[in-house]
Amino acid sequence: MTGENDMRSATRTAAAMTDPAGASAKLSPTALPMADAARLLSAAGGQRVTVEMLEADIAAGAPTNPDGTLNLVSYAAWLVREAARGD
Repeated sequence: MTGENDMRSATRTAAAMTDPAGASAKLSPTALPMADAARLLSAAGGQRVTVEMLEADIAAGAPTNPDGTLNLVSYAAWLVREAARGD
């Protein structure tokens, strides 16, 4: 259940995010721009996540959408597979 709770927290965090002008932004956890994904993962996970960290994961094989956005579900699944491999 922890993963499910984490995803709910991330979704709530995404819904509450605002753009730089202060307007409420509608973000989809299945299509996040890298900067938004980094902010959301940092807020939800309690550890700082940078765009550079996400880009390094992408270079190592993490999936992205055709438009370059990040699907949090696919990314989380990739992270689990990578952890199970035990690099």
